[in-house]
Amino acid sequence: MINPRKAAIVGLGNVGASIAFALMQKNLYSELVLIDYNKDKAEGEAMDLSDGLPYTGSMDIHAGSYSEVGDCALIVITAGAAQKPGETRLDLITKNTAIMKSVIDEIKKTAFEGILLVVANPVDVLTHEAQRLSGYPESRVIGSGTVLDTARLRDEIARHLSVDSRNVHTMIMGEHGDSEVPIFSITNISGVPLNEFCELRGHTGDHLAAMNRLYESVRDSAYRIIEKKGATYYGIAMAVTRIASCLVKDEHAVLPVSVALHGEYGIDGVHLSIPSIVGANGVEKVLTIRLSEEEAAKLKSSGDALREIIAKAEA
Repeated sequence: MINPRKAAIVGLGNVGASIAFALMQKNLYSELVLIDYNKDKAEGEAMDLSDGLPYTGSMDIHAGSYSEVGDCALIVITAGAAQKPGETRLDLITKNTAIMKSVIDEIKKTAFEGILLVVANPVDVLTHEAQRLSGYPESRVIGSGTVLDTARLRDEIARHLSVDSRNVHTMIMGEHGDSEVPIFSITNISGVPLNEFCELRGHTGDHLAAMNRLYESVRDSAYRIIEKKGATYYGIAMAVTRIASCLVKDEHAVLPVSVALHGEYGIDGVHLSIPSIVGANGVEKVLTIRLSEEEAAKLKSSGDALREIIAKAEA
């Protein structure tokens, strides 16, 4: 039986520990199991996090093992090699596919019936592998996708237009990586079309070109952060917490998570970040939205590139 207030995190590196911290602050769960091949690391993180519980609320945070995940509502998988300076997310595929297999093998030994949320990179490829290896329903195996990338784009546009980022509605679709696609055709500021709002804020000239420059900054931001501090983890921790909130609260929220595609947008046999309705049972529906011809073509190219990579990984 699933305990809706119990979650586990597999992998307690910078990303996993930051996710644990963010989930603790949100007080979404009553029990959080931390699993890492380095048991001392997991125990230390649990001890450190528990010190803050008097300021957040009652919660059991402890280092544990896979034997404890059978009744979890959510397992967040961050285990994998970290992205190094000059290395793309796709460069990680060989190392992290092997790690993913070992993790899934352990989870399958239990009666787990909750949601698998893959965060390790390359997230789209590893989500595909997690679903294939586990055999779980596609609705229950999702990737964090471009939820973080979309937040970064919202922030860049908000800064450009001097508005609250919560009023910026936009989306990045496709690969969580270099071939991701910003969907400016649907972008609006509290319902006002993007170009019109740019004019209202005194911007003139080619608005799409300006937006593309902002997108390029978003696309390359992870590389810049890694170059400066060695890793990225706070932003993705907040993105994962947002997804977890949708699951716990059954929000039926629309998020660009990594999901299996079967012909949507002319793409088949891969996982890509596509706007989907997310609720307590995972992905309820993958949405097919109207894109411009250029956006649709770029999204198709993103899918084709990942399909080739997946084929090599499974060869």
